[in-house]
Amino acid sequence: MSQIDVTATTTIDAPREDVARYVIDHRNDPVWIGGITESELLGEPPIAVGSRVRRVASFMGKRVEYVNEVVRLEPGSVLEMRSVKSPFPMVVTYAFEDTDGGTRTSVRVQGDPSVRRPCADRAGDAPLRVVAEPGPSDRVRAPDGVRRRGG
Repeated sequence: MSQIDVTATTTIDAPREDVARYVIDHRNDPVWIGGITESELLGEPPIAVGSRVRRVASFMGKRVEYVNEVVRLEPGSVLEMRSVKSPFPMVVTYAFEDTDGGTRTSVRVQGDPSVRRPCADRAGDAPLRVVAEPGPSDRVRAPDGVRRRGG
């Protein structure tokens, strides 16, 4: 079994509530999540436990579509989503905590790419690969006008 458990963390010079509100708003996904080209809330706002978000990513010229469902939401602190339509099962957790004058933000991706769902092709690994591969620090971008610390 090939489990993946990857966490990316950064500190943003903005209040926790502002950072969390920005990240939790699916309309901002294409701005701050590398590779995301579309994001749509399936159903009525506001986002809540049970809400589903469809995302479309582009990886190596291929379109990868997946749907995540909110399983835990603590406004200003935690957003946890599990995949309901994706090439393999995964859980994504966004966490926010106060630091000295800013917000420590983390994104944790857990999954098992060895459990391939039917209809998945190799491009389906793209969203996890983008998170898991080391690369430029701008893969998780701060909102406009907000400085990231140390980056």
